Amino acid sequence: MKTYRKAGLFSLLTLAATAAFAAIADPAAAAFIAAIFSDPHTASGLLLANGVAALDVDAVKTELKKIGDLVKEQGEKALAEAKKAGDANADTKTKVDELLVKQGELQARLLEAEQKLVRSGGQADTREKSAGQALIDSKEFKEYAEAKNFKKSFSLSIKAITSLPASAGDGVVADRLAGILGLPERRMTVRDLITPGSTASSSVAYIRETGFTNNAATVSETTAKPESNITLEEDTARVVKVAHFIKASSEILADFPALQSFIDGRLRYGLAIKEEDQLLKGSGVGNNLSGIYTQATAYSAPIAVSGATKIDVLRLMLLQAELAEFPSTGIVMHPSDWAFIELMKDSTGAYIFANPQSLAQPALWGRPVVSTQAMTVDTALVGAFRLGAQVFDRMQAAVTIATENEDDFVKNLVTILAEERLALAVYRPEAFIKNANLP
Repeated sequence: MKTYRKAGLFSLLTLAATAAFAAIADPAAAAFIAAIFSDPHTASGLLLANGVAALDVDAVKTELKKIGDLVKEQGEKALAEAKKAGDANADTKTKVDELLVKQGELQARLLEAEQKLVRSGGQADTREKSAGQALIDSKEFKEYAEAKNFKKSFSLSIKAITSLPASAGDGVVADRLAGILGLPERRMTVRDLITPGSTASSSVAYIRETGFTNNAATVSETTAKPESNITLEEDTARVVKVAHFIKASSEILADFPALQSFIDGRLRYGLAIKEEDQLLKGSGVGNNLSGIYTQATAYSAPIAVSGATKIDVLRLMLLQAELAEFPSTGIVMHPSDWAFIELMKDSTGAYIFANPQSLAQPALWGRPVVSTQAMTVDTALVGAFRLGAQVFDRMQAAVTIATENEDDFVKNLVTILAEERLALAVYRPEAFIKNANLP
């Protein structure tokens, strides 16, 4: 019991001294320390609920004096009881126990306040105050704390605060949807029109007939037979490479596995877009395919039609290809041009070629219509796609990941590369008819 008494008294005095010095280092704690000695339960609740608030210098001086008086009073009382009865009474022990419990809480709060003061450079916090901070910093609460009559209620009107960074709204966590919501992707259609093939070389060479003079005729006996003529030429389709890459950190790929497959998909999609543009309109210059539209025969109306509409012109383009002995198997145009045709109405307001309730595939004059943004507005291409052209895959789209490109290794980066190799052979340019001036 004697050891307990000395330890309790020593801790009480240590707490009082620590509190006094801490109040000097951080004035904000003074009011709460005074409240602890007066009523530990109430003051501790205020301390834990509202934290340490900043008080002005005059208030600090006042509270420091009160703290000194309280320390002296509690110390003399404990020493007198111990001298008289050989031990402190139960009430004093209870208060000592309570103060010992509050000591740890107070020291933690004071340390936090000191760190905040150091981080702010000793300057006043100019951030918008929360409801609790506004309460503690108010003049009314300071007067209430000085009165030390915590049995009476206290109220203060504070404006509603709903968007502070430290408000309760931060506790509401948003739902996280799985995966990544990517951008929309263009529907690829041109490759599906062309005959597929493959090659193991860097080029595809083929022999093409360019002329045929037919002099076949009926002849009599002993008469010289007429001679016909066939002209051939060799042409070559070069294999070209389409490629691009993206960089990512090795950490994010490890921590977010879905990102790797997403990047792979986007890189493949990028190849497909470039491929479709090349198959249609590759210039053939440098490392570019010679596209179908680039090699196609220009439109020249086989017959005259007055006041020709878009539909009339498309039918004349089909006729031009048919007269070249290559009946067309498809029509390619921009989605806007196809929508214009579908919206055409007769004098009664009925749609001519479209049925809004029909699920039939787009078609015109018995040929499927392929709408793609790879074509420009008011531009069309018709032709015998299966017979007149063929695409050869040298290397299908592949994705490769490496960590030793440039300075990726020292930066913990990875390079994700997507590439493919292909060639396009347009066997019969006359099998395709192009028109860049649809009415």
